[in-house]
Amino acid sequence: MRHLSTRSRRLVAALAAGATVAGLAATSAAAAPAPAAPLAAGPGQGTCKTFDDPQFNGWTSYDELTRQLAQLERTSGGRVQVELAGHTQQGRDLYTARVGTGDRVLLVQSAIHGNERTGTEALLGILKKLGSGNDPATRRALENVTLVAMPMVNPDGGELNRRANVIAWDDVVGQYPQLAGAPRAWYHSLTGDGIAQPGFDLNRDFNPDLDYVPQPEDLPGEQTDAGFFLSPESRAIRDVYVGLQQEFGAVDAVVDLHHMGPCDELTGGPQDGKHISVSLDYPPLGVNDGAAYLGDWPLLDQDKSRRYALAVADGIQAKYGAQSPLAAVGRYFHPDAREYAGQGRSAFALNGSATVLFEVRGQSDDLGQKLHGMLVQSVRTGVESLIDAMATGEVDTLDGDAFFELPDYGWEDAD
Repeated sequence: MRHLSTRSRRLVAALAAGATVAGLAATSAAAAPAPAAPLAAGPGQGTCKTFDDPQFNGWTSYDELTRQLAQLERTSGGRVQVELAGHTQQGRDLYTARVGTGDRVLLVQSAIHGNERTGTEALLGILKKLGSGNDPATRRALENVTLVAMPMVNPDGGELNRRANVIAWDDVVGQYPQLAGAPRAWYHSLTGDGIAQPGFDLNRDFNPDLDYVPQPEDLPGEQTDAGFFLSPESRAIRDVYVGLQQEFGAVDAVVDLHHMGPCDELTGGPQDGKHISVSLDYPPLGVNDGAAYLGDWPLLDQDKSRRYALAVADGIQAKYGAQSPLAAVGRYFHPDAREYAGQGRSAFALNGSATVLFEVRGQSDDLGQKLHGMLVQSVRTGVESLIDAMATGEVDTLDGDAFFELPDYGWEDAD
């Protein structure tokens, strides 16, 4: 076993700095409201239980993530390479963990909404397996795929157990003086999740023009528009993507790991009427599969994104069987007109990457321990299935239209 690398020493040293901000989580928890009453589910479905009380037990904190990444790099003998990718507004480090040497590149980001944590746990498990495994599937993945994971891209929001990051508009103007006097971006709020601190919904802060510099005439924008790269977290994700483009020529796929509501029920399929566990989506770019964007962004390939999403669904269902709660997979809310050009998955798709959205059941503070573990396992299996389908080339042979055969959860006729 080799000695701790320079990167690992830096990770361990970061713990001291992290300790100065660790009190934020405790402050937030102390101010939390009492648990809400359970929400009733349909007949035969049991109780769909949710909690308002932020529950940190069982979830990896920022400080724990820092320690675990250092340990993964050390115990993998360097097979997992951890790098500093940037800093949050509050000074926390943002990390990438890279494993594999293949030509096909998969970038996976998690916890861009700070209270959506299953992806962090799943990625740590995947990195541990790829970092130490020697079975045929692991060797195949390492030889054919380069996985770059960003396990926690909004730790400031995560430590407060809330969706948004933490940044005041005055700080944005300080970074971009040309915005003085301009209205705030539409996705910047003065409070969030009951916490009186300003911040962005980071998943609206992306632009397909990866060189975009914020301009006052573009503000405040609308929810259908591209975002403005106003936060350091979104810029760090953008910079990782650009770096991989420069190194490999293209980023094959980007996966974005999220949470959704806790009580949605599948419509159709072998688990009709049961709670959906994981929903999947391709980029929401408006009518006719984003046709309006193709003139400026000819690399957009919506069918490719659907093939990659289908590889996830197929892998989960193949492992657990059609009736397992872990395999209650469907399509995420996606009426034809739904349009969010400012989401990272949309911006990167317009640059030619397949992009896949995971939405798992419930926010992190909705979940009891049993459901927590089940959903982490579903997410991990889904990402691992995609890695294997990329490594074998299976993802290139799937029929993207078969994605539409997955069940929805009652929104098929939505406007």
